[in-house]
Amino acid sequence: MVQNLIVLALGVAGLTVAADRFVVGAAQVAARMRVSTVVTGALIIGFGTSAPELVVSTLAALTEGAEGTSLAMGNIVGSNIANLTLVLAIPVLAFGHVEIETGVKRQAGISAAGVMVFAFLLWRMDPSAWWGLLLLVLTLAAFRAVIWFGERFGGVPPPDTSEGPGPWIWTVVGLVGTVGFAYLVVWSATSIADDLGWTGGFVGFALVAVGTSLPELVTALAAARRRESGLIIGNLLGSNLFNSLMVGAAVFFANGATPFDEASRLPDVALLVMVLVSTVVILFMKTGKRIEKWEAVVLVAVYVGVLGWMAANFATV
Repeated sequence: MVQNLIVLALGVAGLTVAADRFVVGAAQVAARMRVSTVVTGALIIGFGTSAPELVVSTLAALTEGAEGTSLAMGNIVGSNIANLTLVLAIPVLAFGHVEIETGVKRQAGISAAGVMVFAFLLWRMDPSAWWGLLLLVLTLAAFRAVIWFGERFGGVPPPDTSEGPGPWIWTVVGLVGTVGFAYLVVWSATSIADDLGWTGGFVGFALVAVGTSLPELVTALAAARRRESGLIIGNLLGSNLFNSLMVGAAVFFANGATPFDEASRLPDVALLVMVLVSTVVILFMKTGKRIEKWEAVVLVAVYVGVLGWMAANFATV
């Protein structure tokens, strides 16, 4: 048990560093390609910070059977909820407030649509690679929509302060490191679940999701320190979009037609909370105001409440 906890901590720490290097490299590559800041926040950084969820969830579904698929689904749902509550709130509590820019409204709508499609498929449909194909097609459509909105609303390309092949090297090294440390996270998390009798869904929701959301948190804090509120919101919305569509597609492909383990899958209420959180945040962003500290406290309370409810009712079979 202690050994598994140590491996999990090392895996999460390594995953955070590797994903951060991947994000930095990807952002620098985007700067060289003259991609607007709107697209960088929602697409490049959002995709990069979703890399841990993609690798962890896919490996879990491929290597751990039904329990691994439950862990993967819990990871997606838990990450989506954590991003728009805990990860959004911490920069506000640390730096005072976060401005909501008008350019993120349509991105918020795209993100919520992706979350709702994933929740519906997980709630109502039997596992099938065909649903994975649908999510993959929607991922490509979302890519195009985010780029189109970025072009329409404009944005200034970030300055390229690097020279040589460094950004490309960091991008590759970060991706390889993400894959390696993700395997440690999957192995240790499933071992802890077995030791404690916890369900895969709860382990994914409570333990793995927080670990794989650390890149989003690190990125959000760095952006808040520089007063780049657009990058914070774009990062979190983009991450949730890719978690739901791209990561969801990968898990459906990896799981195939194998029935979900009903004893360890997520409760329907967790899916409903994910959709409600996404919807409420979007409606809030439409007001065009900024997020204050007291509102951040409410977001933290929502996350703690959902986590406590999950622990009390669905941690064990």
